Amino acid sequence: MADALGSARAAVLAANAEDVAAATSRGLAPAFLDRLTLTPARFDAMTAGVRSVAALPDPVGTVTASWIGPQGLAFERVRTPIGVIGIIFESRPNVTADAGALALRAGNSVILRGGSDSVRSVAAIGEALRRGLTKAGLPEDAIQITPSADRAAVGLMLGGLDGAIDVIVPRGGKSLVARVQQEARTPVFAHLEGVCHTYVHAAADADKAIAIAVNAKMRRVSVCGATETLLIDRAAAPALLPRMAAALRAAGCVLRGDAEACAIVAMDAANEEDWRAEYLDAILAIRIVSDIEEAIAHIEAYGSSHTDAIVTEDDAAAETFLQRVDSAIVLRNASTQFADGGEFGFGGEIGIATGRLHARGPVGAEQLTIFKYIVRGDGTVRP
Repeated sequence: MADALGSARAAVLAANAEDVAAATSRGLAPAFLDRLTLTPARFDAMTAGVRSVAALPDPVGTVTASWIGPQGLAFERVRTPIGVIGIIFESRPNVTADAGALALRAGNSVILRGGSDSVRSVAAIGEALRRGLTKAGLPEDAIQITPSADRAAVGLMLGGLDGAIDVIVPRGGKSLVARVQQEARTPVFAHLEGVCHTYVHAAADADKAIAIAVNAKMRRVSVCGATETLLIDRAAAPALLPRMAAALRAAGCVLRGDAEACAIVAMDAANEEDWRAEYLDAILAIRIVSDIEEAIAHIEAYGSSHTDAIVTEDDAAAETFLQRVDSAIVLRNASTQFADGGEFGFGGEIGIATGRLHARGPVGAEQLTIFKYIVRGDGTVRP
């Protein structure tokens, strides 16, 4: 599949250029255009991601636990494929390759429905993947692209295609995820929006805090792991916030702060909706908090259980944050932009699951398996 994708490089990039041109002509937001665009470097990273998935160990058949029961039975819990996975996504054409490769690696087949804005890119990538399957002697229909961009196709998938689909994975904006959760007749891996936080504790190293904050917000503003709200302890704010604000503004970021933040550095005033916002843009909300308890309370109240980070040199404070913040990913002294399956060593991801069932965090090949129990006896009967 990776070889076939590499051979189709020119065709895929040309198809993507048509999608981007059409979206630009409709005046779509810069953040959307960024997610839609496949630069040559992003294409190469996508192809490399497929190769890295190919190099992963096969999760199917892995024995995750084994024991002998008191009756002499030998029990094993073994990973098995989920079956047919339906993936509904918006704008990001690289999801086609990531999802196709990961689903196949875990022994699943996949039906992909991309957004109407990326229809040419998705089709070109899908055709390449299917050619690779054929060359490998596998059924090309293990990866299928819905032939229609009509919204009715989404409804059919959510209905489960008469029992053909075993699980649905939505990857897109809040409205898409909400529709999937409301209408799906099959289990759903919930991928909610990324309202991610970076909390700068009173015991933070100033240089680390500045570097992490700028990277977490500005490395790529359109990804779900981008920090949207910066929380900073009151004890550290007078000395540190001016330096952080200068670095963020130098990177092109617009700042919106609460009254205390605005009193320290002149910036736009934030309102209640800013704390809930997934900007996906070069905008950062800043709030001054009294201590770690207030920071955790803010994250609980406004976060989306996606990815949250603490910057501190205090081990006890770090452990408090890591244990008590109930998000899919929590980090210490690292950028929230590490919320990525490739960075976790998964070879890629089909999204960041923020729900509480089965998969949570980056969903890679291993998370696209379930398990069964194999039990071996020797004429064993139950009394």
